[in-house]
Amino acid sequence: MLLEVYVYSKILILRFPKTEVQKPVVYHLTKDFDLVFNILNAAILPRKEGVMALELSGTKKNFKDGVKFLKAQGVHVKNASQEIKRDHNKCTDCGACTAVCPTGALAVQRPEMKVIFDREKCSVCELCVPACPPRAMEIRPADRALFE
Repeated sequence: MLLEVYVYSKILILRFPKTEVQKPVVYHLTKDFDLVFNILNAAILPRKEGVMALELSGTKKNFKDGVKFLKAQGVHVKNASQEIKRDHNKCTDCGACTAVCPTGALAVQRPEMKVIFDREKCSVCELCVPACPPRAMEIRPADRALFE
């Protein structure tokens, strides 16, 4: 039997339902599936939905088994092969998105009071999308060819 010795790694966006945020779900990825994780960003509050950007690494089999486990726990899992885009025509520069942006990718430029978006700092946590009143922040595939 051949052993998988190479490392398989992906960045995932995990959405935890409020029933699962108190459970040590990510801990089980290491303990039960021998996976290594690096939390890139997280917004998890008791009794509320949680969102986490996580780099997950291990053998391909363990990776697949770990993702299957997450889904069985009710965690919504998706690849971070997407990006956040801002529709400048919809943006009113209200700054609501800057209050929830954990990486500083969205900030108010002073003295002009214009919202600026630094895509390089964006971790694709998606917190800005529901926070934006005019819905100027959108999720788009990073590579459209993959989805056509």
